[in-house]
Amino acid sequence: MNKTATFALGLAVPTLALATPAGQVDSGDTALVLLSAGLVLLMTPGLAFFYGGLVRAKNVVHTMILSLVCMAVVGVLWLAVSYSLAFSPGYGVLDRFVGGFAWIGLRGVGGEVVKELAPTVPHTAFMLFQAMFAVITPALISGALVERVRVKAFVLFVAIWSVVVYTPVAHWVWAPGGWLHQRGVLDFAGGTVVHINAAVAALVGALLIGKRRGLRQPTVLPHNVPFAILGAGLLWFGWLGFNGGSALGANGLASYAFANTFFAPAAAAAAWGLAELFLFHGKMSGVGLASGAVAGLVAVTPAAGFITPLASIGLGGAAGLASLLAVRLRPRLGLDDSLDVFAVHGVAATLGALLTGLLATKAVNPDGADGSLHLLGVQAVGVLATYLWSGALTYGILRLVALVTPLRSEEQDEWTGLDIAESGERAYITADESSFGQSPHGAPELRHAAAK
Repeated sequence: MNKTATFALGLAVPTLALATPAGQVDSGDTALVLLSAGLVLLMTPGLAFFYGGLVRAKNVVHTMILSLVCMAVVGVLWLAVSYSLAFSPGYGVLDRFVGGFAWIGLRGVGGEVVKELAPTVPHTAFMLFQAMFAVITPALISGALVERVRVKAFVLFVAIWSVVVYTPVAHWVWAPGGWLHQRGVLDFAGGTVVHINAAVAALVGALLIGKRRGLRQPTVLPHNVPFAILGAGLLWFGWLGFNGGSALGANGLASYAFANTFFAPAAAAAAWGLAELFLFHGKMSGVGLASGAVAGLVAVTPAAGFITPLASIGLGGAAGLASLLAVRLRPRLGLDDSLDVFAVHGVAATLGALLTGLLATKAVNPDGADGSLHLLGVQAVGVLATYLWSGALTYGILRLVALVTPLRSEEQDEWTGLDIAESGERAYITADESSFGQSPHGAPELRHAAAK
């Protein structure tokens, strides 16, 4: 059997543990990756429910549409160009920074195995699994911009950002020739590629687009807490595929990743909820428990295939407390990151990526590394590089989009709600409004919005 290690998703997959030799399709491994792709796909609608429940009722449809926009736009671009730029071999020294054009339009991507990416999984299955990561990443950004960003501007921003910002970072960390991959940065399932990348972009977007109009306090009460809890549950369920599927095989490594993806968010939700109960409010909120779980999921993402379940409990608890403190601090800074994207995803992902450098053990992943101060420094390089890249390019892209179309809505539209102004729809129709007729645009204000 081939003893050469092959690489995928920032980790080395030991071929000695494979029941099927590298280069041949294994049905069990393929089934796990395809199932995981479906689970990760569910995460974006789950995010729509999570975000939709946290905003005001007049903006819920608009907020959820922003997630669907990412599924549509990024999905098409992934097939057309993004997958090739993220994972195909680049040209010469450029391979350290970005892929080439060999797989444009998925040319040459079929049922064969590319051992360097996934040793026993068809190329198309690996490509599809990766597409789901690319879709949810810009959707995360929307949480910082909701209740004032225009759909037109967001569509244009997502189209550019997903190609210019996301694909190079994915190549750096996960492609065999990527410079962070070669430096030994560990990112099992997207702590840097997905969460830090998106959170920094969200922070820049919130600063550039400005605060929501008409806020009497730094935060607003969620209009539908059950929506938020449902969304968090769907995210947690889908995240099992997000992390577990990143093992790219039905093996012991996948079982570690699945287990850690349960225990870390459980500890984070407990830490957040108990801190609310005993330290801050005297009450344990549903939104707090849900947010804590998400923080734990984010933190364990880079570490899921490198740490023990016991370590994941400590990591999750630390992430829950750190994100809670960041959420409480954010209003004092005068920043209107609407749904605390950076406080949850940015803070937890940074903590998770760095602590991976201390908690990783070869007992879980023989082709990973043991935690050390050196590995901590390597992880810090990956975190810092992603901060600088995403922050600088996001600022430039938003400035470019603003030259084409306004980034934010008109003042009156923010007062009346972006559901009507941007989509001509409402989440909730009263009996009087429904009496105008069967058409969804029957009410006068809806007819007016549809005519715009």
